[in-house]
Amino acid sequence: MALGSAWKQMSWLYYQYLLITCSYVLEPWERTVFNSMLVSIVGMALYTGYVFMPQHIMAILHYFEIVQ
Repeated sequence: MALGSAWKQMSWLYYQYLLITCSYVLEPWERTVFNSMLVSIVGMALYTGYVFMPQHIMAILHYFEIVQ
């Protein structure tokens, strides 16, 4: 029962994603290209945040003399 409910919820979320991005009007190959570009951009943003945010946070903390 829980698996069916989870599947229904995931289907609803995917349908909402298609509606919000208007990708339901795209052909399958266009949707694949769009989703690939979206995943790569989000992945690069997360990686960049993971690599560079600690340096920026430490620079801010040193600037305000919170950390010596």
